[in-house]
Amino acid sequence: MKNRTMPLNKKNFFTIMFFLVLSLLILNCRNKDDDEPTPPNVYPVENPLSAYLTNSGFTTSTNMVNVGDYEFGLVFSPNVTGKINAITVQIPDTNASLRVTIWDFDTKAVLRTEVVNVSAANTLITKSIAELALVKDKKYLISMNSNDYYYKEKAGGASATYPIAAGNIKFTGYQWRSGSTQTFPATVDASYYAGDLSFVFQQID
Repeated sequence: MKNRTMPLNKKNFFTIMFFLVLSLLILNCRNKDDDEPTPPNVYPVENPLSAYLTNSGFTTSTNMVNVGDYEFGLVFSPNVTGKINAITVQIPDTNASLRVTIWDFDTKAVLRTEVVNVSAANTLITKSIAELALVKDKKYLISMNSNDYYYKEKAGGASATYPIAAGNIKFTGYQWRSGSTQTFPATVDASYYAGDLSFVFQQID
């Protein structure tokens, strides 16, 4: 018996072509969706100093000007992987070349040295820096060398209890040493804080 083929009229032809083009468009859209990378999360920036001062109780402040050179700052570790984007400084005097150092706490190695122009006293100065990656739970120390600072303590003179949580940053101590050389400050003191020195931190995936 001979097979009979239905004649392909104009209506059938356009119907077939319509569904063929529609299938190709759907397939192309799916491929594009598969190829597009998921955009990375963009986390807010945070400066942990305010939370540190509040949670430590160091709210009584005295201006110290021209009292001798010291290297001093805070030991900290991030609770998440992140980066430092900027340094912030405020002191009760001007200093055109205030040295700020970020240290690897365990090895005492200098990770970054920045010079900040504090052009006005009692004014928050922010200096953007080339981003410095920080490892989750690793300990660092940020210090400045200055003879001007705010001396902050508790109203009753009691010591702070470390660690102190400040957003995604955990502060584990305050350390200092006398002198103007870039030497790791190893003396620990929980009875006060000298500053103000901080940084702008941002979480990354």
